[in-house]
Amino acid sequence: MSVEIAVQTPGDLDTERLYALLKLRTHIFIVEQRSSYPDLDGLDLAEGTVHLSAWEDGEILCTVRILDVNGEEPHIGRVATKIEARGRGLAGQLMERAVALCRPDAQIHLGAQTQLESWYGKFGFERCGEDFDDDGIMHLPMIRKAVAASA
Repeated sequence: MSVEIAVQTPGDLDTERLYALLKLRTHIFIVEQRSSYPDLDGLDLAEGTVHLSAWEDGEILCTVRILDVNGEEPHIGRVATKIEARGRGLAGQLMERAVALCRPDAQIHLGAQTQLESWYGKFGFERCGEDFDDDGIMHLPMIRKAVAASA
């Protein structure tokens, strides 16, 4: 079985794929992590949003969302992997693609669960503030600094 990596803007997403990625996020963030928060924040269909997802046999395994992908300070978030697909490196593949999609001169932001600080560090992210409680789950702000232009 081969895994398909999809990179889609809101206009590229059909109803079935959008529903599948929202369902996965709901299951992971709200059901599994028992965090009641508004995952449907109105940004999934916003201009500048890009959804990355990994699919196998028509089933979504992992998803990542980038906000303001072409801006000076994009935000990567909503990283979610189906329980059965964890440990396969799919989230890492999507993170690498997400970082590559952002402008090299951009400072990329994310809010990481505290236990994932070193994992996000593998992609060049560094802590940039104090821990904070985000709906019952401890997080920390992280940033991947812009790559300096070569002379």
